[in-house]
Amino acid sequence: MQAFTQLSALVAPLDRANVDTDAIIPKQFLKSIQRSGFGPNLFDEWRYLDRGEPGQDCSNRPINPEFVLNQAQYKGAKILLAQQNFGCGSSREHAPWALLDYGFQVVIAPSFADIFYNNCFKNGILPIIQPQTIVDQLFAEIAAESGYQLSVDLEKQSINTPSGQSFAFEVDSFRKHCLLNGLDDIGLTLQDADSIRAYEAKRKTQAPWLF
Repeated sequence: MQAFTQLSALVAPLDRANVDTDAIIPKQFLKSIQRSGFGPNLFDEWRYLDRGEPGQDCSNRPINPEFVLNQAQYKGAKILLAQQNFGCGSSREHAPWALLDYGFQVVIAPSFADIFYNNCFKNGILPIIQPQTIVDQLFAEIAAESGYQLSVDLEKQSINTPSGQSFAFEVDSFRKHCLLNGLDDIGLTLQDADSIRAYEAKRKTQAPWLF
């Protein structure tokens, strides 16, 4: 997993509450268990005017010009600003996979569904909870300023706006450590690789019939 430390990037505003995981990545794309390749189908039913299918070339599909990610001023955004209860619905890891494959590294919202929130950390995305008043302020500033960017510092746990305002955010110390060091569940396990190999060698001696 790629480590996350700091990010200064364009923000895309998704002014919708209760965005569920089926909207983030529709169910027909769940057949694959690869972590890559889902970016073109992120928010598929909102981005396109036809129904998407796995393996389909999205470059020639009719797009919805009103959807935020199809608007030129938000091309290349790496921070997503959303509303309450983002990531609700079924507990599919494909949702953070799709967001990350598209290019999003940070999602800011007033609240997240618990399972989606946990899955973000496990897949290298930083989900940041901010009060509704601050989220509303950020939506207003994005609407007023083209090319609006935020700077996010995980070590300092801060969000900095173009005007110089700084907003603090909370993050669990263990999750913070994992993100800063690029450690997913497999990476955490491999930190004890020497101990695991030593245990396996010992077990082969003690119970060779198991091997």
